[in-house]
Amino acid sequence: MLHSARERGHTGRLVGVDPDRAALARARRRGDVDWWVGTAAELTFEAEFDLAVMASHAFQCLVGDDELRVSLAAVRSALRPGGRFAFETRHPQARVWEAWHPGHAREVEDASGRRLRVWHTVESVEGDVVTFTETTADATGPVLRTDRTRLRFLDAPALDAFLAEAGLIVDARYGDWSRGPVTPRSTELVTVARRV
Repeated sequence: MLHSARERGHTGRLVGVDPDRAALARARRRGDVDWWVGTAAELTFEAEFDLAVMASHAFQCLVGDDELRVSLAAVRSALRPGGRFAFETRHPQARVWEAWHPGHAREVEDASGRRLRVWHTVESVEGDVVTFTETTADATGPVLRTDRTRLRFLDAPALDAFLAEAGLIVDARYGDWSRGPVTPRSTELVTVARRV
């Protein structure tokens, strides 16, 4: 995303933050973006940015209330007054985790062109937190890795309460990637919040 912003003419400072060192190693192949190892909660910026973005449903990795509060406070601090925070979460009403099982495996290609098979297995659903494993296997069968993850599925009122507590107000909310309204069929909650 940051590479695309630069290619489209953004001339200001761009900073990418990620806890995944391997992902950052790939991103650092391009030197016109500052890359930081860390999480939102570890940000120490003070009123430096007009926009903060959390992509790829990463917001859902903020599972505990305290972790969520600290992360939102750090994002707010990084924004200039009036700056915006854009992110997406899967809408809990879609109950997407119900399709996360080995029968819905998908085939992908890694960076080297190797074909892989990926599937999910849900372990538990407790309140708004879903715990599951993601298994990655070679297309011919051998399992390469299994990762256990917990994601939080907040509905709009709960999400808005956390944002307000952090000093952020919702400017816009969409139910899909085409900026459609949130409806009873929406699978996403795409939110743009502003620092007040």
